[in-house]
Amino acid sequence: MAQLINDSANQHINPQQNGFHPQRLNHAVLYVADLEKSVDFYSRVMNMEVVATAPRMSAAFLRIKGSRNHHDLGLMRSPNQTRKTPGSVGLYHLAWQVATLEELKLAKDVLLSEKSYYGEANHGATLSIYGYDPNGIDFEIMWMLPYSDWGTYTNRAVVEHLNLDEALKKWPDTNTFEYPQRD
Repeated sequence: MAQLINDSANQHINPQQNGFHPQRLNHAVLYVADLEKSVDFYSRVMNMEVVATAPRMSAAFLRIKGSRNHHDLGLMRSPNQTRKTPGSVGLYHLAWQVATLEELKLAKDVLLSEKSYYGEANHGATLSIYGYDPNGIDFEIMWMLPYSDWGTYTNRAVVEHLNLDEALKKWPDTNTFEYPQRD
């Protein structure tokens, strides 16, 4: 089994022992029940823009405004309209990162107004809210704490109560999206 935590950030990567090294997740593609409703949801709620469609595939490709990616999300009409059972094998959720806690609060308000919001959590190094899209697909909207504030959470994963108002007082107008990589 692969080592889950590597404490040596400067270790030489040997492809035969360590595999390859992706830079980031480039995009996700979701099967959806109603393509038009899904495009409307992601366009309206997350301010994504349609950059391409593929009618023969019943697909649309969306980009986050300001993204330098061709597309960040692909949506394809599913030939099978059966929704997956929660907890079954497959994708659990996608996490969309926002730059500031103010944006996280706005996302929560929008999801509440859309009746898409279902929860929130403090994960130690990240603060998150959760919702469903029109297809019942889970997603997370998250804000990453400044690395200097990770403390004991650097190598821990937790699910704790999120007090968004307290976090907004502690980190007002703190943009961590382009935060420098840790040493």
